[in-house]
Amino acid sequence: MLGRAMLARFGRGHMVEGVDLDQGDLGDAVVCRTLLEDARPGWVVNCAAWTAVDAAEEKRDEAMTANAVIPGNLVAACDAIGCGLTHISTDYVFDGKGAGFAEDSPRAPLSHYGRTKAVGEEAVEAMAGPWQIVRTSWLFGDGPVNFVKTIVRLLEQRPSLKVVDDQTGCPTYTEDLAAVVEFLVTSGSRGIFHATNAGSCTWYEFARAIAEGLGRDPRLISPCPSSEYPTAAVRPACSVLLSRQLEEAGCPPRPSWQDALARYLTLLASGRARFP
Repeated sequence: MLGRAMLARFGRGHMVEGVDLDQGDLGDAVVCRTLLEDARPGWVVNCAAWTAVDAAEEKRDEAMTANAVIPGNLVAACDAIGCGLTHISTDYVFDGKGAGFAEDSPRAPLSHYGRTKAVGEEAVEAMAGPWQIVRTSWLFGDGPVNFVKTIVRLLEQRPSLKVVDDQTGCPTYTEDLAAVVEFLVTSGSRGIFHATNAGSCTWYEFARAIAEGLGRDPRLISPCPSSEYPTAAVRPACSVLLSRQLEEAGCPPRPSWQDALARYLTLLASGRARFP
């Protein structure tokens, strides 16, 4: 989902090449280095990740390879050819205690998924060449599966829904995140950045906004605690990413998550989505 948005955004003004599993497994250090030596990029944006948070609790090695080994392989390969690296990370590297997390807040993940992403960040921070870590959260956009499409589908299938109301975060549209990453790459900024759409909400509030955007009665959705939907992985109660570094780098303000949601729902309704 994010990789496609990045290709589309960067493809407007840059020579760009996408790499997926059928081109080579980045978890293999030799394959990773060969791919970069053949392509000779000026910059690499790493969107590869294991994002199945609950499944990571069982498939621990696979999640660690995708989220920690691959960034380490990319660091070595980028340093070998002298190119920069932007690594996409997550709000789940934090413990959710408090009202929000700054770029320099200590990492304290609650889940194995979060731990794998934290290890990946540490690998990138050890890079000799130029690097960026871009943390984001609650992604939605043109792809086969996301929270917005799930709520749209469930509203069509069920008379009412319950959605958790004790987890707070920042919904982020892949198109807007891609614009931020392009700014960072082309501006030459360095360090850790928090990139989300503006504002925050709970999953319940997000779901109600989706219903309203569809012209459905938001009262069809009621709140519930996370305890009603136990999961294998512990989620942070608050994963709001506070941003200071983007502003200091001169990045333009990001649209609100409500604005982003409206644009995505318009895309879905238009029939132009690649994954309707």
